[in-house]
Amino acid sequence: MRRVIPAIVLAPFLAWLALAGGCGKGPVKFELSDVSGALPDLEFSLYDAGGVARSAAGYRGRVVLLYFGYTNCPDVCPTTLQRLAQALAKLGDRAARARVLFVTVDPERDTAARLQAYARAFGPGVEGLRAEGKPLQDLEKRYHVVAEREGGGADYSVGHTSAVYIFDPSGRARLVATGADAADVIAHDVALLIDGR
Repeated sequence: MRRVIPAIVLAPFLAWLALAGGCGKGPVKFELSDVSGALPDLEFSLYDAGGVARSAAGYRGRVVLLYFGYTNCPDVCPTTLQRLAQALAKLGDRAARARVLFVTVDPERDTAARLQAYARAFGPGVEGLRAEGKPLQDLEKRYHVVAEREGGGADYSVGHTSAVYIFDPSGRARLVATGADAADVIAHDVALLIDGR
């Protein structure tokens, strides 16, 4: 069974955020954890499943739900991506103004073709992105993502942070969702961001 690492990074971070008064600012009532001002803006240099270079600038004007995982993940990754796809479906026509970006933490096995097929299985609002070496390590560090290879041989697993980082249309980090957050809750908060809240 693959180990997921949400508590190592998120629990202390979210506790600090609550103590610092970062949650529930202003009149907007988000249901997810509000991380406004506590995480860096959306910034990356990756490749999509077709091998085309992608940057955060290409997603300006859309709410971005950034999730790190890998295609061989037996449980948490497919469950999370399915939940995010359900959240987008609940947005109706507004779903065109949101995008799920699935960044692989296992580029050794997740080839462009494999990543493309995997992301497409969850619907048109989900895109697979990849990088190798330092660009991926820098991105993981930027968002406090832990990814650790476990086991040997071809059947190794990758323990990784399971948070979903949500950015507003301007690319500012606004919310974090965890495995405890339902599709309805995610859809509610993404709709608020789409509406400029």
